[in-house]
Amino acid sequence: MSYTLNAVVRSAEEQGKGASRRLRKENLVPAIIYGGKGEPVSICVKTNELVKALEDEAFFSSTTTLALEGGNEEVVIKALQRHPSKGFPLHVDFQRKA
Repeated sequence: MSYTLNAVVRSAEEQGKGASRRLRKENLVPAIIYGGKGEPVSICVKTNELVKALEDEAFFSSTTTLALEGGNEEVVIKALQRHPSKGFPLHVDFQRKA
């Protein structure tokens, strides 16, 4: 099964603890794409799209396509941070498929 998430690249001003908290209030989850031959890219994904994908166990081991404005990235989820008591996602790490 293939998964597709819409993502937006974050600027340098949209990084850090305060900016991440503001993104979460706008129903966005901060994330990062790293690995492969490219530089790390800070992005954010919609919370509802991510939660829907996380409901399926196969999401954690499947290739996911991130739709960015500069093109698509083939990635695998490497780390997911959740809120300790509420369980909603706080941050996601994606690794590029080499």
